[in-house]
Amino acid sequence: MSALPPCPQCQSEFTYEDGTNLVCPECAHEWSPAAEGAADKVREYRDASGNLLQDGDTVTVIKDLKPKGSGGVIKQGTKVKNIRLVDSDHDIDCKIDGFGAMSLKTEFVRKV
Repeated sequence: MSALPPCPQCQSEFTYEDGTNLVCPECAHEWSPAAEGAADKVREYRDASGNLLQDGDTVTVIKDLKPKGSGGVIKQGTKVKNIRLVDSDHDIDCKIDGFGAMSLKTEFVRKV
């Protein structure tokens, strides 16, 4: 008999497998065993210098960026306040004066 993990809600040790999910017969909680490890991992966002970024930080652009579909250039040294970190191909959502809402990659910014 294989050792299955206890129920994360009621800690019952009588869990059983139902297809790809685990089920607790006492509280009827169902969960995926693969989701347990994924929930514990929190993505860390780091700037070009390796500093840890958080929501609400202020960052500086470290090189000139030419946004697609825009006629202007975001100059090196531009401060971006109150960033929001997102899980997508561009890690930062922000508003830049003169450009509006924009997404940036963490590799092009440095924390102030």
